[in-house]
Amino acid sequence: MRKFTLVAAVAAFAATSACRKTGEGEYQVEKPVVGTETDTVETPSVETGTVKDTISVPDVDVKTEKKEVTLPKVDVKTPSERE
Repeated sequence: MRKFTLVAAVAAFAATSACRKTGEGEYQVEKPVVGTETDTVETPSVETGTVKDTISVPDVDVKTEKKEVTLPKVDVKTPSERE
């Protein structure tokens, strides 16, 4: 546990000593440069268009039927109509 605390303290000191504040919200950070490695990244190709396909659609028959229903009737008369 003591070794971990010592290593963490040294890492924190090294990280803060490599930074220098150069302005409001600006810091200059020195990073060690070991070298660079160039990688080639290939992006996927995308082709768009339309394709015809055959699908199965269910056959639905809609039948209508007339029924007689009873509806409530409301007759509203204004006061002038009641006289």
